[in-house]
Amino acid sequence: MMELSNKGIVWTAGLLLLSIKLVAQKPDAGTPKRYELTVKEAVDLAYKNVIELKNAHLDYRIQEAKNKEILGQALPQVSGNISASRYLQLPNILFPQSDESIYEVLRRENLLPSSAQAPPAKLVQFSFQQPWNLTMGATLTQLLFQPDVFVGLQARQSALDYNQAIIEQTKEKIKDSAYKRYYAILIAQKQLQFLNESVVRLEKLYHDDSIMFKNGFAERLDLDKVQVQLNNLVTTKNVVESAVTLSYAAMKFSIGISQRDTIVLKEELTNESIKEGVLDEGFKYEDRAEIRTLNVLEKLQSLDVKRNKLGGLPTVSLAGNYTVNGMGQQFFTNKSTIWLRSSYIGVNINVPIFSGFQRKYKMQEAQLNVEKVSNNIENLQQAIDFEQSVNKESLKSALLNLDIQERNLSLAERVYNATKVKFEQGVGSSFEVLQADTDYQTAQSNYFNALFNATVARISYLYSLGKL
Repeated sequence: MMELSNKGIVWTAGLLLLSIKLVAQKPDAGTPKRYELTVKEAVDLAYKNVIELKNAHLDYRIQEAKNKEILGQALPQVSGNISASRYLQLPNILFPQSDESIYEVLRRENLLPSSAQAPPAKLVQFSFQQPWNLTMGATLTQLLFQPDVFVGLQARQSALDYNQAIIEQTKEKIKDSAYKRYYAILIAQKQLQFLNESVVRLEKLYHDDSIMFKNGFAERLDLDKVQVQLNNLVTTKNVVESAVTLSYAAMKFSIGISQRDTIVLKEELTNESIKEGVLDEGFKYEDRAEIRTLNVLEKLQSLDVKRNKLGGLPTVSLAGNYTVNGMGQQFFTNKSTIWLRSSYIGVNINVPIFSGFQRKYKMQEAQLNVEKVSNNIENLQQAIDFEQSVNKESLKSALLNLDIQERNLSLAERVYNATKVKFEQGVGSSFEVLQADTDYQTAQSNYFNALFNATVARISYLYSLGKL
């Protein structure tokens, strides 16, 4: 009798494992909603609501903005400046003042003896500035050639492809979670239905035994045995009911809806749907989102190598400037203000000559990153091969066990029905009915355990193929 209860709890523990990551959601002040969902509709709803996927889409938009930022570096850059100042004290310079030229003329005209010397030169303060000064100007630069910018322009689409691959990888994880939770609930509900039927059967057996005990045709021991079995069955039913409730809560969280909402599952799970086309061959590594992500990352790392290789080339840009300077004794609105204009156009060439071997080692680092990604791809391919082998064998074993348990369930039901008929005809004992019912419940527990394992194995195998 305890075997049935233990197996039921073991199966339920597996169901609870799918709900163990459930966390509290933020309360929703809106009106509770009702969702009637197929498994695909549940996945689509998760795509709209799950925060992780929303953030992945935001990362894609952030990358789009970064791409436009990189493009902006190749477009003309215009900057303007304006400054105004009023000198409270004019800046002066020391200017030498000498009478040597006057003495030279006087000596030439013989008005002074040739030995006459001019007095030493005097330093006089003199300013070239005006009190009021205004400067206005604009500078235009156009990048003609800069290796890292142009490699960045080439990498724009690859960067978007990388973020798209992350989105697809996130979707695969969400789909895997939603499928497992959806079908776990279906299995648990089906098991709960069988448990309710078993409770009804045992309650009827207990009622019949009670009447026979009162009439002296049964022992108290027979009645107690039925009661013990009924108590164990009710305990198992309560555990499964709790697991169903938690599974619904976990599914609401996994598809991003409020815990106050109601979910109704519209699909039915059958043995045929589990077996249908699941072992069809045909796989390429690019079917897995993780491989696609690493392939794009490898391309990005290769572009980084190219960027560092081109880092030794000159940077060429075109520059132009136009400036207006206003100077005067009074504020600029005065007509006496003098306006001076200047402009230029030119080419700037920046040639990297020696950077302490920084470029060499940056290029070496970038190349090693490419090799690292390549190794990760190879390692992931090996892991996928192993994962598929394990999941395929697990699925074959699970499907075989499911067939056995399905036949065993039908056989146990037939045995129970025959034993019940014998008991009702007075040629069998209640103990035989109780034993047949116990065997029937054990067969049910084994069947649902096999059904659960086969469902999880199917989903895991399809996920490993990238075909979920």
